[in-house]
Amino acid sequence: MPAGGVRTAAKAATEPTQKLQKVLAQAGLGSRRDMELLIESGRVTVNGATARIGARVGPHDQIKVAGRVIHAGSAARLPRVLLYHKPEGEITSRDDPRGRTSVFEHLPAITGAKWISIGRLDFNTCGLLIFTTSGELANRMLHPRFEIEREYAVRVMGQLQPQHLQRLTQGIELADGVARCARIELRGGEGANQWCHVVLKEGRNRIVRRLFEKLGFTVSRLLRVRFGIIELPPRLKRGRTHELSAEETRRVLDWLDAPPPPHPQPERGQRPPGGGARA
Repeated sequence: MPAGGVRTAAKAATEPTQKLQKVLAQAGLGSRRDMELLIESGRVTVNGATARIGARVGPHDQIKVAGRVIHAGSAARLPRVLLYHKPEGEITSRDDPRGRTSVFEHLPAITGAKWISIGRLDFNTCGLLIFTTSGELANRMLHPRFEIEREYAVRVMGQLQPQHLQRLTQGIELADGVARCARIELRGGEGANQWCHVVLKEGRNRIVRRLFEKLGFTVSRLLRVRFGIIELPPRLKRGRTHELSAEETRRVLDWLDAPPPPHPQPERGQRPPGGGARA
């Protein structure tokens, strides 16, 4: 065998490998569990052979998903993380039979991957939406086991009393189970309206509005200002996007890998990813 062939074989033997489902997840195709189901379906091949769960791949292996080439080397790159200031009147899905505007229409074009939404906001809710190219990152931020905080600025019609705050923190029975606020803080208001900030550790559909409806209050304005350690930048206008820098993205990844504290928040004196103080 030529000397060059020996070097090539030796190099291939020492190249770092990763599990196939991790590579596919970090390529933005979905969570690791989604990728395991995809592999089980027989739609994934490695070097022309049907792949199996647990297979390890390196940067020079040819991976295809339903005929589409996926580069294993891309898993070593940082995922992209995009913040979007969602206005009211947009849906958080790609298709809508009613023809309403989708948040995906305002995101920058991307090649070789797709934007994955980390959670959703209702049609009439505005504020922070996060998108990423990493299915694994999205899955970790959304998984109930990690109890990642979501903070909302809420304007209600009426005046909240101490007994209302107590019920919100102790728990209220909803149609899909008990829900509670981890923290709630009054922020003043004018006339018949009152502002408060609430923090929850879950993201059920319309959960904030339903909690206040149970207390007899109507939410007239709802704005998400924080998701985990990522905050809505104060200068990010509605309908605009901001992509996290490499340093900010690494901070998010390091935070996700660390054991979660009781109340994950940016450290005192440190600017959170997104560059903003809380709205």
